[in-house]
Amino acid sequence: MKSDLSKYSAITSPEEIPARFAEGWNERDADKIAAIFDQDADFINVVGIWWENRDDIRKAHDYGLRVIFNDSKLKVGRVKIKRPAETVAIIHARMLLSGQSKVEDQNLQNRQTLFTFVAHKNRSGWSCVSAQNTDIVPGKETNANIDGSLKSVDYRNQP
Repeated sequence: MKSDLSKYSAITSPEEIPARFAEGWNERDADKIAAIFDQDADFINVVGIWWENRDDIRKAHDYGLRVIFNDSKLKVGRVKIKRPAETVAIIHARMLLSGQSKVEDQNLQNRQTLFTFVAHKNRSGWSCVSAQNTDIVPGKETNANIDGSLKSVDYRNQP
């Protein structure tokens, strides 16, 4: 099902993108999230699932906001913008996710993530061509596949 995204106001600066994403998230409005993106945009989530167009980005967020994150809140922290060209922006945004739905009957702790949005200016304003969301794991350096399970690890204190 295609959505009418024209009801959402144009994004007038790259700084608005993380806030608009969080607003859509907190309002459970997958269309508002999708409206940030180009028709052929890419989005890679924290576990490496790769959506390659706006409609798939919308569908994935609609599902996630109904099932996995139905009581969650997303808060924008530090935002840093790099402008390699007048019409291009790379936006890094720390975000705090709270209230993720229980899994295996366990209450879950807050998560910190780091979003990277790549945006460009077009006739109607700013739009994202690509985004990636990465979990921040305090005190860890990388992931390792240990006995078939991915675990965050720290090599600095190895014997």
